[in-house]
Amino acid sequence: MLSNIKFDDIWTATYETLYMTIIALIGTAILGVLLGLLLYLTSKDGIWESKTANAVVASIVNVFRAIPFIILILLLFPFTDFIIGTVRGPTAALPALIIGSAPFYGRLAEIAFREVDKGVVEAAHSMGAKTRTIIFKVLLPESMPALISGLTVTAIALIGFTAMAGVIGAGGLGDFAYFYGFQRRQFDVVLLCTILILVIVFIIQFIGDLTSNKIDKR
Repeated sequence: MLSNIKFDDIWTATYETLYMTIIALIGTAILGVLLGLLLYLTSKDGIWESKTANAVVASIVNVFRAIPFIILILLLFPFTDFIIGTVRGPTAALPALIIGSAPFYGRLAEIAFREVDKGVVEAAHSMGAKTRTIIFKVLLPESMPALISGLTVTAIALIGFTAMAGVIGAGGLGDFAYFYGFQRRQFDVVLLCTILILVIVFIIQFIGDLTSNKIDKR
């Protein structure tokens, strides 16, 4: 059944998928939290309340969330080529992966921050705590379980993004399943790539749930 499988190539494709997912997830977490904080802090009754700033950030987030990922990759080709020097390979997929997933995670982060008890935030603010202190001592610690859960959902979405990126030569299991499996009618290759992607998804979900439950003090 697995007569067409070259396990060295499968391992390389799996490594490329994990590489793209992990690096993109780090970038997404940083940029997404920043976007979430901006949306939260500039919203009504926020510490930096500003309708204009909130509208600008919200518009940017909504626009990038609305663009289908495969189209976003194509739109970012010039930008990717400028900063990476190529539009092919796992590293070249990172800008599109981060820019495509950060707005999605930004909204999840904003929701996580809104779940923090307003009384705690207001108490810290009334006691003269600086915004930086409120962010690092109140908002982030209190919302961490929700942030981890949101990051788990985003990581799983990123797996799907890497598979789509593979269709245009980014590498990884999506690339391998399409070019070496589907196009050559070697469906055992497609099946194995699918199983490996599912295994990665289950592992990410397990780690995310375990971490979130461990740090949830409620």
